[in-house]
Amino acid sequence: MADAVLKLAYEVSRVTEEKVALIEGVMRRTGVLALNARLEAARAGEAGMAFSVVAQEMNGVATDIRNIARQLREAVAANIEQLRRAGSEMHFELRGERLADLALNAVEIMDRNLYERSCDIRWWATDNALVEALAAPGPDAAAYAQERLATILRSYTVYLDLWIADRDGRIVATGRPDLYRGAAGANMADAEWFRRGMGCASGDEFAVCDIARNPHLGNAAVATYSTAIRSGGRRDGERIGVMGIFFDWAPQAAAIVQGLGLSEEERKTSRVMLLGADHLVLAASDGRDILSKRFEIDAGAQNRGWYRQGDSIVAYARTPGYETYQGLGWYGCIESHVDSEWDKDKD
Repeated sequence: MADAVLKLAYEVSRVTEEKVALIEGVMRRTGVLALNARLEAARAGEAGMAFSVVAQEMNGVATDIRNIARQLREAVAANIEQLRRAGSEMHFELRGERLADLALNAVEIMDRNLYERSCDIRWWATDNALVEALAAPGPDAAAYAQERLATILRSYTVYLDLWIADRDGRIVATGRPDLYRGAAGANMADAEWFRRGMGCASGDEFAVCDIARNPHLGNAAVATYSTAIRSGGRRDGERIGVMGIFFDWAPQAAAIVQGLGLSEEERKTSRVMLLGADHLVLAASDGRDILSKRFEIDAGAQNRGWYRQGDSIVAYARTPGYETYQGLGWYGCIESHVDSEWDKDKD
């Protein structure tokens, strides 16, 4: 709609200028004819006086029409400028709202994905093999728990690894001991995921940590979820250890920010990001600044919106959470370059 308004405004302006120029050309010719007629009337003397009056009148008409043409050009130009500005504002409004909707879509897709991770951790922590590996520790129990973790990983390919730790923080079993050799037996007592998981008051609770690189998993970026493993797998059982699951962040996040529903034109001039609550870049469609820089957004108290920044539109939306997953205050964000054709009136 905005494109149509602007195209119409430019076309009306072009046609008006063209037709006014034609009128002015005709009036110039009329003026020349009137001048020639007056010269001929003067040469004819008294016999040409009547013709001289007609020539004078023709010149006056030509002058009046030229003035009307000038006024028409000025009036049309003023109205076309207002129309262009209105169309430009409409364009930015529509584009900004669309990008804000897409930013919300990006963070909602991720939240729904992570909600499933919160369900996984609470379910798997009740698995009998994991409970027994902590309740009755020994080589056979640990081997069986490792087998169970490996089975889960074969089906749930979004995870790098799954760990269980005893109440002191020592890793008892992992799902991929051959791939991540440094994890088994490591002490995680000081790790945030272990401490927060051990602090869960019931089997309905879970802990989730911000995206971070894990040195025991090849320094890969992971979203870590944890919860306490309890005696008998009961919701209110005694806490005997912790399960930690490590979501393979990079490929899953890239699929979202690179696969968002932008047009081909928008995709060429836009950068889609997922930002932490502190505006740290967690994922970006261009692969830049991930976990190393912040992209400050002027969100104020608004959970969703857009604004102009230099030659770009910045659209954002804060996570609304999903089901029992409240989210971590993340944002979907899109920075989109403004087409110069639309940017003539930005100042």
